[in-house]
Amino acid sequence: MASTIRSARLGLRATPQQEAVLRRAAEVSNKSMTDFILDSACQAAERTLLDQRLFLVSGSQSQALLEMLDRPAQDNPGLQDLFSRSAPWDK
Repeated sequence: MASTIRSARLGLRATPQQEAVLRRAAEVSNKSMTDFILDSACQAAERTLLDQRLFLVSGSQSQALLEMLDRPAQDNPGLQDLFSRSAPWDK
């Protein structure tokens, strides 16, 4: 198996307790700290990205969604009220 050259450098700071947990988890996984942290971070990143683009539904749920999307737009007083307000972070 060909190895990939790691050329990007990442730095992070951790508390002694966080370091101890990571070190122990790496040991029980039979991985180096670097491999354990990179693997864990990449798995979390992939889950986060997939959560933003992919959702699974049944056939009936998919059909119901398509039917809702095909309906003509309707006035929604609640949404109109919501969008007419300033965002809390803009205040």
